[in-house]
Order: sequence, then structure tokens, then C-alpha cells
Amino acid sequence: MRDAPSLPPLRDVIARHGLAARRSLGQHFLLDLNLTRRIARAAGDLATGTTIEIGPGPGGLTRALLELGASRVVAIERDARCVAALGELAASYPGRLEIVDGDALAIDAAALGAAPRRIVANLPYNISTALLVRWLTDLARDPRTYESLTLMFQREVAERLAAKPRSKDYGRLSVLAQWLCKVELCFNISKEAFTPPPKVTSTLVRLVPRPEPLAPARLEALEAVTAAAFGQRRKMLRASLRSLGVDVAMLLAGAGLPDTARAEEIAVEGFCALARGYAAAR
Repeated sequence: MRDAPSLPPLRDVIARHGLAARRSLGQHFLLDLNLTRRIARAAGDLATGTTIEIGPGPGGLTRALLELGASRVVAIERDARCVAALGELAASYPGRLEIVDGDALAIDAAALGAAPRRIVANLPYNISTALLVRWLTDLARDPRTYESLTLMFQREVAERLAAKPRSKDYGRLSVLAQWLCKVELCFNISKEAFTPPPKVTSTLVRLVPRPEPLAPARLEALEAVTAAAFGQRRKMLRASLRSLGVDVAMLLAGAGLPDTARAEEIAVEGFCALARGYAAAR
């Protein structure tokens, strides 16, 4: 841990800059520095490359990342009020904090800073899934794009990411995440820890990219197959996959799957086999 400069309490920063959280931006600030340090520690070694943070708000997690030795943090923030507050933090850590004023959905995180890149964030819940899918798409192109993703989600989203076949939470997001990454649920954080409190418990998830995907498949084909299968998850695959416009019987036979199976019963490798067959049949 590097020596930390003397910084004002976060609540003072919030009061001075008028940083009342805005629900329209999905803001729920985490002000407990013991919790933000715990999140930063879960992200692993921060000493090399670039640590990317999304929606830092008043900078609670940003402080922890810098305090625990992040050599360079790139913080993406669209709220001009928070950008000003973060500027003060950047002055306390010369050359180590870059603030990007903009919408994370419009920014290519894969192009920020030097490798290895890792993303650590208390994500705005209203865009968390969209951001994750974008980063997983980056990993499908190149598993080396990110060293790790350490992200806060609503607990129900986190449980979907880690869900196994034959469970109610298993779905498209489970397949995509586990195809590309090892998924670890780190710990829960109660809603009372946030300002203002969200309506649900949050869970920190760490995703570590696999050196190569769990099984061969093209992303576009895998997305199409899982969309069809889970779009009608109560139906057998022989019915739910008809929307793909290919010979479903041949597709299932080629993947070694029974036509009576349902989406929630199929492991990631099975969906990859379906995706390969679908890509070949188009």
C-alpha cells in the first residue's frame, strides 16, 4: 500500500460539490472506505497497467484503488458535478488518476491506457448488463483485452452470471459469461451500505478471462442460439430453435443433444456445439 495523502471525508466532498445522488444516473454511492478497500483488494494486483473504473461518483472506490497501489486509474464519469470532485482527488495523486468525462456506453474501454487492463467498478445498475455484454464481446475477440473484471451488480444479476444448468437463474448471460470467463461471487453488500440505499442487495463478482473460450464457437452464432433457446425456455429445443431457420433435428443430432431437452438443461459446451452447427448450416 502506498502512502495516502490526507483527504477530506467523502461526506464533506459530497456537501461541497452538491453531489446528491441522481437516480436517473443509477447513482448509489458507497462511502464506507473499509468496503471500498475490500472491493479494491478483491481486484488483485493493481501495480501494473491500467485500472478502469466506471461511475466513480465522489471517488470512494477511486481512493481505495489508488491507496492500495494502482499505478494508473482511468475513471469514466458522466456527471459534471462528480468530475469536478474527482479533479481534486487527481491533484492529490499526481500522474496516477485520469478522469474521462463521458458516457461509459459510448467509450471503448479496450482502448484506454496500457495493458494489462482491468475494470473495477460499482456499476450503475441501469446499464450494468449492457456494459458487461460489451466487455465480454471484447474478450470474445481477444481474451487478453482485460486481465479481470471486478464488478458490483444487483445480486440477482450476479447469481445469473454464476448459475449452473438446471437452475432457475441459468440463462443467456450465464452461458456467455462462463464461456469466456471463470466467474466468482466474492461477497454481498447490503443495501444499507449505499447512499441512497438501492432496493436490493448487491454482490461483487470477479470475472477472470479464460486463456481461450471454454469451447469453440462464434459469438454471433452463440448469441443467436441462446436467444432462441432461452427466449422460449419452457419449450423443448426441437420447438424453441425453429426460429433459427435451419434443420433443427440435424442441428441437435450434430450437437449430440436430445430433441426433448430444454435450454436450462444444456451446459455451455452444448450451446457451443449448437452454435457451431448453426454457423455451418447458415
